[in-house]
Amino acid sequence: MSGRLKFTIVAALMTVVSAQNLRAQIPERFQNLQVLPTGIARDSLVQIMRGFSFALGVRCQYCHAGDDGISFEGVSFDSDDKVTKRKARFMLRMVDSLNRIVLAALPGRSDPPVTILCVTCHRGLSKPTTLQVVLMKTIEESGVDSAIKQYRGLRERTAFNGYFDFTEWRINELARHLVAAGKTPEAIAILEMNAEFNPRSASIQFELGDLYRQRGDKDKAVAAFQRVLQINPDNPQARQRLTDLGVRPPGSGSHDHVRQNRRH
Repeated sequence: MSGRLKFTIVAALMTVVSAQNLRAQIPERFQNLQVLPTGIARDSLVQIMRGFSFALGVRCQYCHAGDDGISFEGVSFDSDDKVTKRKARFMLRMVDSLNRIVLAALPGRSDPPVTILCVTCHRGLSKPTTLQVVLMKTIEESGVDSAIKQYRGLRERTAFNGYFDFTEWRINELARHLVAAGKTPEAIAILEMNAEFNPRSASIQFELGDLYRQRGDKDKAVAAFQRVLQINPDNPQARQRLTDLGVRPPGSGSHDHVRQNRRH
């Protein structure tokens, strides 16, 4: 049996056991229900709460107070002590308003209609965010080297669970935001990292070439534009950039020869 299969089986068993323990400790009658129907069935409530848990990547104790942090013993389900529970109620009302009122007025709304769920924004995160926001915050607080280390760790640990978008263009956009903020060295470092994971991207090399050229680093600029042409030999912008830098683009001689033959 493979390690991955063993992990899947164990995780499934833990989920079942946790669900059974939770069900055993949930009261038969509910108190202080302010958003959900007061007469909701016990099984329905358990399923809804499980949905919240998976959507935010948290346990029940994230909102409910009075527990020991390990088991569900002592949980005060009717308590409003935790601000996270009060926030949850606000978010439930917001989602209901968006689905029932705002999106109902959307021109050309699809049928069946698309609706907003907790997981739509959270994607397994307790606080909705994007990779760009996370990395930008780290750059501002700890520097680009820390952000690059953070990116590698997040990519290794979470690339397959949908928390973040690790595609090439998200990081390219981060670099553009850094350039707009006057952080060109940081943008170059981010793009160089992105090139490691996307070695066949002409777009990354072109962006790097332009940034190297702006900094006066001709050798690196030339190398970047030449890599663009290795990936996409017919890229006219890269050819022009090399010409502007005083370097003959690869294959330019043969093109001149063809044009001369056509004249004759």
